Formats: sequence, C-alpha cells, structure tokens
Amino acid sequence: MSTDSKSGGRIPIENGIEQTLRKVLKESLKSDLIDALLLPVKVPSGDSYAWILMQDPALVEEEASPMAAVMPVQGAKALKSLTRKGNGSLRVAAMMRPCEVRGTIELSKLNQINLDNVTLISYDCPGALPLSDMSDAPQDTEEAFMGLLSERNFESTAVKPVCQFCTEFSMGAADVHIGMADPDTSQLLLISGSEKGTAFLSATGLKVDEEPSAWEKQTDSIQKKRIQQMDKAFQTIQPMVEGFDNLADTFSNCIGCHNCQSACPICYCRQCYSDSKESSLESAYYLDKAEKRGGISLPHDRLMFHVGRLSHMSLSCVSCGQCTDACPVSIPVAKVFSYVAAQTQQAFEYKAGKTAGEAIPLKEYKEDELKKIHEMTKSAESQESPHE
Repeated sequence: MSTDSKSGGRIPIENGIEQTLRKVLKESLKSDLIDALLLPVKVPSGDSYAWILMQDPALVEEEASPMAAVMPVQGAKALKSLTRKGNGSLRVAAMMRPCEVRGTIELSKLNQINLDNVTLISYDCPGALPLSDMSDAPQDTEEAFMGLLSERNFESTAVKPVCQFCTEFSMGAADVHIGMADPDTSQLLLISGSEKGTAFLSATGLKVDEEPSAWEKQTDSIQKKRIQQMDKAFQTIQPMVEGFDNLADTFSNCIGCHNCQSACPICYCRQCYSDSKESSLESAYYLDKAEKRGGISLPHDRLMFHVGRLSHMSLSCVSCGQCTDACPVSIPVAKVFSYVAAQTQQAFEYKAGKTAGEAIPLKEYKEDELKKIHEMTKSAESQESPHE
C-alpha cells in the first residue's frame, strides 16, 4: 500500500500494545492540543463496547480499549453524533479502524461531520471479529483479537468475512496512524499523515523523523494478498447478486427489520422513505395485489428496500460489515454491498473515504466522467438502423 512520503517515530512497547498506546493518548491530554479523547470502552457487562468522550487521564489508563475486538457501533456514527451540528469547543482526538475513518471522511463530505477540531487516529487493522463472538465469549474474543495484533496476523479467517478481503486496512486519511504491520514488533510505530498528526505526535513528546519504508513494504505485501482474496470472494458473491432471481433469493429470509440501515454509518437520513407514512399503503392495496398474484409475502417490498439503499449509498460504502453484524437472520448483506460498491466506485474511479479532498462523484459534475459508458453509448448509436 504505497503512500506519499510519510514520517514517523517509535516508542518501545511496554506491558502490551494497548497499554503503550494508552500512554501516548494520556500524554496528548496533558498537552495544549487535545481537550478530549473519543475512545471505545468496555461496558460493565464485559460483552460489548461503547464510545466514550473522556478528559480524565485516569479513565484512559483504566477503562479505554483503543483497539476494540468488535464494532458494536461504527466509529463514524459516534463522531457524527458529536459534531453534526458544528465543530464545538472541544478539540477531540478519535481512535478508529481504517473503515471507520473512511466512513468519517464520507460523512464529512455529506456535511454530517465537522472535522475542524478533530484529529483522526487509525491503525493497521487485521479485521474486526464478529459481534456474535463477543456476546458468546467476551474474554476469549478479546484475547483472540489482541493475539492477532501482537502476532501481526493479517490473514486470519476468524475475522468478519468482509475484513478478510479488505484492501483498505491501512493508512488512509487519518492524521495519525499506528503501523501495526511494521516488522519491528518491539516498538510501536506512529506515523504522521498531516500537519495535525505531526502536531499531535510532537505534543506527546515523540520525535517524528523516520521514513517508514519497512512498514510500507510490508503493507504493500499484505495488500497484494488481500486483493487476491477479494477476487476469490467476488467470484462466489457474483452469483448471489447478479440477476433479479438471484438477488431475490439472497434476501429471501429478510424480515424487514431495517437493522442493516440503522447500523450503517452512511445511511444518515433521519427517516428513511421505507419507514415513512408514504411507504405504508392501505390494506386494500395489498389485498388487490395478492389477488392478482395469488399471494404476496409480508413485510412487502423487502428487496426494493435493499436495492434502494444500494442505489443511495454504494458510492460511499466503506465495507465495514456492520450490516451483517446487525442482521438477525444472518443474511450476508455486507458481502452484497461490498461487491456492488466495488463495481460502482470503480466505474466512477472513486474510493470511498480514501481522501478528504475528493468530492463524492454524484455531488460534482465532471465533463469527462464515465468515458467507457460514453464510448459504449456512441458505439451503440452508430450501429442503430435509421428510423423509417
């Protein structure tokens, strides 16, 4: 995963990766740069995490889980609730997975997040474990994830399916990045991705003067393997998606709960049309349709709901897998959305959340956009027989 010229610094790992990271985060709170941290914290029951805004260094030391094993709430949604109405008075540093940072960048382009006073921190992510693992065996799940981090294991089949073929697992638009893929396992590599990042690392006392070439080489190697995994996965997903009958079969067990929509960071509408009064039709409509067809399934228009969601947000989908985690009937929603998003984003030569400065395609007109489609249209027109 080649990057522009980056610079970083190292600190020795003492008492584990998370404890070392907590030390860095605590130091940032003591500086004049950061007023509060937005971090995951394990809930009292021990089987999940909640996003907490904290200013007390002791709370960071005792409660914070900056690298949480699972994603109960996508970090972009948590940050949106804090900054949607403006940047506020607090200067906040938020620690997230790369897909959460990408979701944050997309929401900032949609005017749902304000990043003026936010410093984004990410890390090379081996993948998140399924949410069900945490609820079934919290301690085992947490230990398994920390094992992936300490072993620098980016090929585990225990993580969520979409994580196994995620190619954007490393540094993107974050201000600060933790190079977990770095070959040196005795030290923690912290890389600056912006002026904000350099200021943050300097405030913690870190000297930022190293070119992380070994880390770049390692992330490139991991990405090549992930691309191969993605190609294989998409071969199995394609028959589930392409063609109306196949898509209908894939979503045949949907119960219309709309949990996938609620969990998705990109579905930001306060009220979806599918949940509005306009979409709730009179009983006579359903009876008439059932009579004509010989029967209909309820809830109605379940497939239309998923297709509508795809058409609205596939350009901004970051393949975080939250939709599948939220599905009570285990439909592989994330696989479907990741596959379709890859096609639509490729068509527009766009990667959701990759860079902060690039506008979402449908919000910005480009004269030379979709060249292949233009060429296909012109070719088809030239072959048409003249109308009589």
